[in-house]
Amino acid sequence: MLAAVEASGYTTPTPIQAEAIPHVLERRDVLGIAQTGTGKTASFVLPMITLLEQGRARARMPRTLILEPTRELAAQVEENFNKYGQNHKLNVALLIGGVSFGDQEKKLERGVDVLIATPGRLLDHTERGKLLMTGVEILVIDEADRMLDMGFIPDIERIAKLIPFTRQTLFFSATMPPEIQHLADTFLSNPVRIEVAKPATTAKTVTQLFVATGRESFDKRETLRELIRGAVDLKNAIIFCNRKREVAVLARSLEKHGFSVGALHGDMDQRARMATLDAFKHNRLTLLVASDVAARGLDIPDVSHVYNFDIPTHADDYVHRIGRTGRAGRSGTAITLVAPADQKYLSAIDKLTGDGVKWLGDPPGTAPARSKAPEEAHKPRAEEEAKPASSRQRTPKAARAAKPAAAVEPRPAPAVQARPAPEQPRRERSHRAERDDDKVIGLGDHVPQFLLRPVRAPSS
Repeated sequence: MLAAVEASGYTTPTPIQAEAIPHVLERRDVLGIAQTGTGKTASFVLPMITLLEQGRARARMPRTLILEPTRELAAQVEENFNKYGQNHKLNVALLIGGVSFGDQEKKLERGVDVLIATPGRLLDHTERGKLLMTGVEILVIDEADRMLDMGFIPDIERIAKLIPFTRQTLFFSATMPPEIQHLADTFLSNPVRIEVAKPATTAKTVTQLFVATGRESFDKRETLRELIRGAVDLKNAIIFCNRKREVAVLARSLEKHGFSVGALHGDMDQRARMATLDAFKHNRLTLLVASDVAARGLDIPDVSHVYNFDIPTHADDYVHRIGRTGRAGRSGTAITLVAPADQKYLSAIDKLTGDGVKWLGDPPGTAPARSKAPEEAHKPRAEEEAKPASSRQRTPKAARAAKPAAAVEPRPAPAVQARPAPEQPRRERSHRAERDDDKVIGLGDHVPQFLLRPVRAPSS
C-alpha cells in the first residue's frame, strides 16, 4: 500500500485522511465532514484496500459497497482503487447506468471485492436476482448531501435494509444540512465524527469574484466571453449552468466564437460523457460547460478557473462548484455572473460562506444606470421625429425636450375624427325616413314578379 501511495506522488496525508484512516482501520463507523478537494476519497479507499487483503470474494456477493450519486463520481472512485490497489489482486466492479447489464452481471458472477454503484442501477440488479447484499462488510455513502439533492435517500434506505446491521458504515459529506444529520444518525452506530472544516466553507486558495451582467442570455454570453479572453493565467475552466438546455446552447455559442469547448450534462449518454471528461482532463479541451453533474467530487486537480454562468439557486451548490478549482493547495479563481434578478441567491451564498462579496468591475447598483443612458439619449430624437415637420420648425428644442408628452397629443385626433364616418350614412337614412309623409304598407310600390303571374284554375 505504501509503495502504491508513493508511486502516486503523495508524501503527506491531508487532515481528513490523517484523522479518518486510523478509525477506519479499527472498524469504527466514521462521519466525515470536509470541504471539497481535501481528499475524502482516499480517506476511505486506502484503509478499505488494507482491510480487504484478507478474505475472498464469492459470486454475486460483494464484500464492500460504495454508493455514489453520479456515474462520473463512481468511475472516479474506481480509478482510485486501480491506482492505489495496483499491488493487490482485488476485483472491482462498477454498476452505473448507460452500460450493458450483461457485462456487469459477468463481473458479479466472478466475485467482487469492491462494488461501486449508483443507487438506481444497484437496485435494478438486486430486483433481477443477480446480486446478494448479505456479504457486505463495509458500506460507504459518499457525497451524502448530493444524494439528498438528487432524491436518492429513499433508495439508500432500501439498500441499507438489504445489508447486515453488523456492517461498518463510512459516511462522507461536504455539507451537513439537518436532513443529512438525521440520515447519519439512522445509519451510523456510535460514529467517530471528523470535521476538519466547518460545513459549507470554501477553500482559502480560491479567489472569489462576482460580475454584474444584464438579465438576457446574450448579455451574459458576451460578458462571459470578455472574461475568458481577459483572464490571467487561464489554463482551463469549468463553466456551470443551472439547466441542461443552457449547457448545450452556451457550448455551441462558445464554439462558434472559436473556443475549444465541450459540454457535459445528465441527458448525454455515458460514453459521450466519459469521452468529454477524459478530453478535458488531458487538456484536449480548454473549456467544459457543465450542469451540476460535474459540481460534486470530480477530481480534476489542475483547473485554474471556474465560471458560474448561472448563479446556483442553492447556496450549497456554490461551495461545490467553486471547489473544482484550488484543489490540493493550488490557487484558483471562481467568477460568478450576477443578473439583476439574482440578488436573493447572492445573499444566500454570502450568508452561508461568510466570505463577503467582491465585485469585479461596477456593482449592480451602477451597471443599470450606465446601460440605460444610450436609450435615454435617443428618446428625444425619436419623439421629435414623431412630430409634424411644421411643428418641429416652430417649437424650440428645449421646449420639446421639456414636454415630451406633446409628441403624442396628435395621435388620438385621427381616431376621434374617424368614428363619425361609419355612422353618417345611418343618420342620413333616418332623416329621409322622417321626411317621408306616406307610410309604407306591405311591399310598397314594388310587387315581386311571381305574384303577377296568372293563376290557372285546375281542370275538373
